[in-house]
Amino acid sequence: MAKLSTHFLDLPVANPLMNASGVWCSVASQLEALAESTSGAMVTKSCTLQPRDGNPEPRYRVLADAGQLFGSINSMGLPNEGFAYYLHYAQRHDHEAKPLFMSLSGLTLDDNLTMIDSLKDAVTPTILEVNLSCPNVPGKSQIGYDFEAMDTLLAEVSSGYQRPFGVKLPPYFDMAHFDEAAEILNRYPLVAFITCINSVGNALMIDLDSETTLIKPKDGFGGLGGDYVLPTALANVNAFYRRCPDKAIIGCGGVKSGREAFLHILSGATLVQLGTALYEEGPGIFPRVLAELAELMDEKGYTSPDDFRGKLKTL
Repeated sequence: MAKLSTHFLDLPVANPLMNASGVWCSVASQLEALAESTSGAMVTKSCTLQPRDGNPEPRYRVLADAGQLFGSINSMGLPNEGFAYYLHYAQRHDHEAKPLFMSLSGLTLDDNLTMIDSLKDAVTPTILEVNLSCPNVPGKSQIGYDFEAMDTLLAEVSSGYQRPFGVKLPPYFDMAHFDEAAEILNRYPLVAFITCINSVGNALMIDLDSETTLIKPKDGFGGLGGDYVLPTALANVNAFYRRCPDKAIIGCGGVKSGREAFLHILSGATLVQLGTALYEEGPGIFPRVLAELAELMDEKGYTSPDDFRGKLKTL
């Protein structure tokens, strides 16, 4: 029988599944539901220094056909309770029972450094993730697409935090960008993991009958999730797995069953995040996906995720 336990940054993890930041993790009751679920790990909502209301509603729409989920579009705008709220939760969390990641997405470099200093001083085993890829804050560019700014931020975080941390990246679509981003990430040994991808930004979905956009912010432009992004997510996971051999990879995008979780691990992911499907199904999705993953591993003769991680074959 397949065993789903693994290790992440030398920490034992019961299984490779967790939530995507932004999904089922905005308030303490949601975080508690994750803590009590069968996920192997969990991450907080990407937070800013001060609380934010985010973009106007409607800002999220599920995309389904005949009751079958196939995607989502959102322009949330980083609604969150503010850094202090999530730090307080992190200080109460049972880290031995389940690893907790804390995702930071400061609106400025100084905001990020202020939060990082506070997190460091709190002496909590929370795992830091710096979000370089929020695509839906009007007037705020993605640091992950500005390689000079990304290099500056990583240098500042490495110097100030002085312990391992990770980054969440936007999707890249050009081989040269994979190479350039990886070259920067590899300069910083303290960057211990890479989460990829965030939603595919600035898509436009239109309702044919009403001839209107599906969401309100940014004239209807928003980030795609679900089935639409799986191929792009797998490409990014594998690209950074190949280019950053000393860093762990967390895969995110298009996971709604054990099959997609398997493909992320095969591409190089150690942990796999659920976003759109978790948003729609709730934390009860984890036992279903875990059972499907274990069944698929049994069929293929794998006893552990370590047996096939990164073992993608090419023609």
